[in-house]
Amino acid sequence: MREPEVVINHHGASRLLAGHLWVYRSDIRSASAQGGDVVCVRDERGRLLGRAFYSDRSEICLRLVTREDVPVDRTLLRARIARAAELRRSIVGDAPAYRLVYGESDQLPSLIVDRYGDYLVLQTLSQATERRKQELVEILLELFAPRGIVERNDPKVRLLEGLDQRVALLWGTVPEEVVLREGPLEMAYDLFHGQKTGGFLDQRENRRVAAGYARGQALDCFAGTGGFTLAIASRCSAVEAVDLSPEALKMLTRNAERNRVENVSVREANAFDLLRQYDDSGRRFDCIILDPPAFAKNKQNIPAAYRGYKEINLRSLKILRPGGILITCSCSHHISESMFWQILHEASRDAGRHLIILEKRTQSSDHPILVSMPETYYLKCFICSAL
Repeated sequence: MREPEVVINHHGASRLLAGHLWVYRSDIRSASAQGGDVVCVRDERGRLLGRAFYSDRSEICLRLVTREDVPVDRTLLRARIARAAELRRSIVGDAPAYRLVYGESDQLPSLIVDRYGDYLVLQTLSQATERRKQELVEILLELFAPRGIVERNDPKVRLLEGLDQRVALLWGTVPEEVVLREGPLEMAYDLFHGQKTGGFLDQRENRRVAAGYARGQALDCFAGTGGFTLAIASRCSAVEAVDLSPEALKMLTRNAERNRVENVSVREANAFDLLRQYDDSGRRFDCIILDPPAFAKNKQNIPAAYRGYKEINLRSLKILRPGGILITCSCSHHISESMFWQILHEASRDAGRHLIILEKRTQSSDHPILVSMPETYYLKCFICSAL
């Protein structure tokens, strides 16, 4: 039986040869394949460029898995997952919650696996990984023997693949809350309903660093379940945590009580409105943390996202005391580092503040960045002092 095959044009071939792993539908010449197939990828001269996951719905038509003439089978998938786990063992130390598999960076396109102690959370974000979900669960059981595996297949990107959004228990049992240590703190994660796959693992290292800079009266906007709030609380006289989600703030309050943190107050509010209100009323802080959700989900959102990021940073700079610390983040990969830098420049200029960058950080090292794929670099975290 003939192997499924896709022929791509010169532009698509050049993209793969340059190190990128995606080919878009506009670069497809012909395809003899079904959605979810592993296909041979060839250029217009018939040269084999590798094997890829094929989608018949998404604009990302091909996700390259290997450049070699080898089968993409259980053996390869198992070896790639084991290699990803070995890398994490060398970089995460004793952290019990971290990203075990990060898609393209681990040569496992559209596959995410997060570890929360004895439990795993799986995301299969393309037709191909969805088709192999049961096989992937079996591999995870063989390699890690977790107590339970949850699928958090609720990201909207699955809709672009013609897949439904779902959250379900795939194997074993998983409690309503998983309590794990992050440094000196105990934090609870809800793997079924919590943000992302249960928590913001990509900020784990940045939370630790932020604690070294925080002081005085602090304001944590977009606080979520309190990762940054609780990380800095012991260094501050008081921390006000702001979020629109009452569920997130309830979890934050429980996490504060669990760790006997008594200098944290919570406020359910829109951060944009509250920052404006504090500016108008003359409220001032020594440290402000901005970790909003992605404002730019696609390229069409960039202008509005640019304005949004500038607004919250401008307002924050206006209410920071002299010498105050601003820890500001963007998790929109469509907002590049240089663009984020320009946003901070414009915000500091309009606020009349002299802003210096003390540290420039990115996502935690368990979310490694593939140098040939800018899409894998999404989180920017700048730690600044406003004079």
